[in-house]
Amino acid sequence: MNFEWDSKPGTLWQTQEDENIDVLTESVHSLIVWNDEVNTFDWVIESLIDVCEHSPEQAEQSALIIHHKGKYGVKRGSFDFLRPKCEALIDRGIQATIDY
Repeated sequence: MNFEWDSKPGTLWQTQEDENIDVLTESVHSLIVWNDEVNTFDWVIESLIDVCEHSPEQAEQSALIIHHKGKYGVKRGSFDFLRPKCEALIDRGIQATIDY
């Protein structure tokens, strides 16, 4: 920031010049669970509660959306946060990916 004096006594103007500023931004990703014909509603609900820390109601709603829409973003966060959750769902036989 720069400060400049105006021609009027006692008046100080604050100006800001454009600078190259590095800004740290964290990308937000979605953990997507895909519908399949193998896993039961109960198994998907149980897995969402255990792995994604959903409430029973939230897990049930997510399972219904997955069933009717074919997929659903069940959790949002950084890639590093979502990766172990995605792997845990896959280990349980549930199709899951992380959306970039």
